[in-house]
This record gives sequence, C-alpha cells and structure tokens, in this order.
Amino acid sequence: MTVLRRVGVVVLGVIVLAALVLPADGPLTPLAFVRIPVEALVGIALLLVLPTRARTPVAAALGALLGLLTLLGVLHVGFRSVLGRSFDPVVDAPLFADGMRFLSGNIGRPAAVAVAVLAGLLALALPVGMAVAVVRLGRIVVRRRTGATRLIAVLTPIWIGCALIGAQLVPGVPVAAAGAAALARDTAVGIPASVAAQEDFAAHLGEDPFRAVPSADLLTALRGKDVVVAFVESYGRSAVENPEFAAPVGSVLDEGTARLGAAGFATRSAYLTSPVAGGSSWLAHATFLSGLHVSDQGRYDSLVTSDRRTLTSTFAEAGWRTLAVQPGTTSAWPEARYYGFSDVLDYGRLDYRGPDRGWASVPDQYTLSAFHRLTARAPGAPPVMAEIDLVSSHAPWRMIPPVIGWDTVGDGTVYGPLAGTGDPDAIWGQGTTAVRDAYRRSIEYSLGSLVSYVQTYGDDNLVLLILGDHQPAPLLTGDGASRDVPISVVTRDRGVLDRIAPWGWTDGLRPGAAAPVWPMEAFRDRFLTAFRR
Repeated sequence: MTVLRRVGVVVLGVIVLAALVLPADGPLTPLAFVRIPVEALVGIALLLVLPTRARTPVAAALGALLGLLTLLGVLHVGFRSVLGRSFDPVVDAPLFADGMRFLSGNIGRPAAVAVAVLAGLLALALPVGMAVAVVRLGRIVVRRRTGATRLIAVLTPIWIGCALIGAQLVPGVPVAAAGAAALARDTAVGIPASVAAQEDFAAHLGEDPFRAVPSADLLTALRGKDVVVAFVESYGRSAVENPEFAAPVGSVLDEGTARLGAAGFATRSAYLTSPVAGGSSWLAHATFLSGLHVSDQGRYDSLVTSDRRTLTSTFAEAGWRTLAVQPGTTSAWPEARYYGFSDVLDYGRLDYRGPDRGWASVPDQYTLSAFHRLTARAPGAPPVMAEIDLVSSHAPWRMIPPVIGWDTVGDGTVYGPLAGTGDPDAIWGQGTTAVRDAYRRSIEYSLGSLVSYVQTYGDDNLVLLILGDHQPAPLLTGDGASRDVPISVVTRDRGVLDRIAPWGWTDGLRPGAAAPVWPMEAFRDRFLTAFRR
C-alpha cells in the first residue's frame, strides 16, 4: 500500500470515527471525540463473521445509515446551539424555509440560495460518502483479520470497564460511546411519538372553557381602553438575572419604573414560561394568544386552521380595532385572519425609509412612532388592540441606535447617520463577549424605547403589556437556562390594577424575587377571567 493510500485510509477512519462519536447532546470539544464507539466494535466483528458475498452490501448499508445518523446528529447540534432543543424530523422541516428567509434578509437572495444548494449537496453526499468509506475500511479489516480481532479483544473489555465506572473526559460525554445506536433508537421511537402528539393536540383543539361564552360578557372591564401587547424579541429571564446582563438591564428597568411612575403609570411584573427558546417567535405568540402550548410547527399549523378563540379575536368580537404591527414581515401573512386581526402593519405599510441592514432593520422606536402615527384614534372611533413585534433585539444586531426625540424620528432617514459605516457583522468575529454585549445593548434599547413611548404618548386609556417571546440562544444564556420571559403590565388605571391584584405580580418593570411564574399558555384564560363581567 502506497503512502498516499495509507493516508487516505487514515482519513477515512478518522471521518467514520468522528461520525460515530459525534456528541449530539454534549459539548463540541476535542476531548469529547476521544471515545470508544461500541458501534465500531460490533461493526468490525460483524464484517469478520459475515460470508464474503454479504460483506460489501452490509458494509454499504451500515455506512449509509451512519451517514444519515450523522446528518441527524449535526442537525441536533445545530438546533441545540440555537433553539436549545433537539431536531424533530416530524415537525421541524418547515423551519428550513424560515431559515432561508432569514438568510436572504441578511446576506441577499443569491448568496442564500448558494448556501442552501451547498447544504443540500452535502446532505445528499454524506450517506453516499460514508457508505463508500465503510466499504473501503471493511475490506481492510477483512484483509487484516488477525489485527482486527486483537483490536476488538483489547478494546471491548476497556469499553465495558469505562461503561461500568461511567468514565468521562468531558462532563456528560461518556468514554464508552454508543451515541449512534442511541440516536437510531431515539429517532425510531421519537417519530411515532411525535406523530401521536400532533394528533392528540389536534384532537383537543376544540376544548376551550371560553368557547361558548358570549363576547359581550368578556373584556367588559377594559371597555374603551387601548390594549397594546409589545413582544420584545429574545427578552428572556437571563437578561434580568444573568450576571453578564443583570446590572445594566436592571438599571434600565428600575429607571424606567421611576420614569413611568413620575408620569402617573403603575407597573406590575412576573414571568411566563415560553414554549420555545432561541427562536421561533411565532410559536410563542400563538401560545400567548391561544392559551395552548404551541411548541412546534405542526401544532401551529393545526391551530391556525381551527376556530379556537384567541385574545385578539375576542377583542375584535367585543368591538376593538385589532392590529398586528410586524416590521419583520415582508410578505403576505394569511394567519392574520385566524387570529382576528383586522389589519396588518407590516414592513411595507410602516413606510420605513431608513438604512437597510437586512432582516430586522426597522428600529423599535420607529416602529412605535409609526404605530402611533398610523393608529391615532379619532373621536368616536373604536379602541385599539394591537400586537407589536419589536425586532431590534433580534440577532444579528446590525444597528442599535440611541433613543432619540420622537419629533425627529420622521420616516426613518434620521437613522442613516446613526447606523455607522463599519462592518455590521464585525461583532461575530470578536468573540462571545462582544456578541453578548450587543445583545444586552439591544435589549436596553428596546426597553428604553417602550418607556419613552409611554412617557410621550401614553394616556389614561393605555393598557400596555410588555413581554419577551423567548430566551435568546444558549450562546448567550449558557447551558441550562430556563425558558422564562418577563412580562409587565403598565397602566394609569387603578381599576385594571385591582383586577389583576390576585395574580400576585410584583411592583415595577423588573420582576421581583417573589414574582410568580406561569406557563405562557395560562395567560389567555387568566386575562379573560380577570376582565370579564
């Protein structure tokens, strides 16, 4: 065997070994790959005992299966790093389309298409390439039968010993690896379980305690009030409690509480547990508005084709003008009809003329200014119920402007000089600290914009709900963070505060240590109960 062929064999062996020991559920560190995969021991033994005619097709099948499992493992790693959970092949396929739209908004359509094509080709090539590699390595194993047999004889008792004592070089990553087999088992069990969960969710959609309650009996204590639900992107509990963010974000919240108090507004806060983390904001919105735990796209699709009552549709039935303000939406949004929105103020309708920095370009203060301008209530007009999706705290944080005078916001051109001339993506090459700093500053900006908005435009009829949609990605929160998000009520109306007093929420924009934590899906029913006749 020539030197070049020997090098090629070593490379193939390293690739197959890395695929077998890929820590789909653990940290991706070099030591995490220093493990003994039981699948390699079993595979070598199997190839040694198989008849000659069966070896090649079996090796090819095992290699192709390993390629598919490696692809699944990579998806698990990606989903865990961004969304804090594993990939679900039953319900997560639509997220690739959303990822494509996000990429297109940040790097342009042609570049996004090129990335998608390359990823698709790699996904197709992985099973084929792995099959070729295992067949090639299998032939070498058979030719060197004595050495292969000795290798199994040495490594098998070592694997058993490591398994018995739970040996780990990296916490949570056992040296005695069986990850590929476990992934195959979990996938085989998980797919039918996921399908059953989707069917169960759809079957119970009609079970709604408010289904038969007349709209005239609901929201009676809010008649005449403008109710605004402001979702702050990625505003999670970590922004309030994580030591890297808590002091500056807490200062913004405490100062905001004082400023609002001086303007006559009271605030109460607590936490909700979001169904998602790191992304998929629309699932959190659906959970909040529908009163159901909508944790994946399958449940979402079932929900928006149902007739289940939402907070928005309840307001619409009771006579409110219902609006969705979505600066990140650039195409039709058919779900508006299900939710009960009478109008959608998307990117085009907001008429933003400021700098385009890709997706999430519209500064939150501009969004709030445009909302005020476009929805000013004439005498005798119905009150407004609006969901405003603020996006400045969405990655990649390409523009975090200061809060400016409201009379200077205009059509957004004022943000041109404020956007700067440097590389907007430079922080991603400066390490985790710079990325976390950008996230923190974006949260401070979003909260500061809301406080200033209430000070400037808030009146006696305003009832404002400020809440996060989900925690940011694990890169920012660290591993093990909860899925809790802060929620605050801001109002001058003592009657509104009296209605929610039994909730036990704490004073101020910063939830206190004793603040309750509710599942996000519990909010709809508690809210409708509190303000019904």
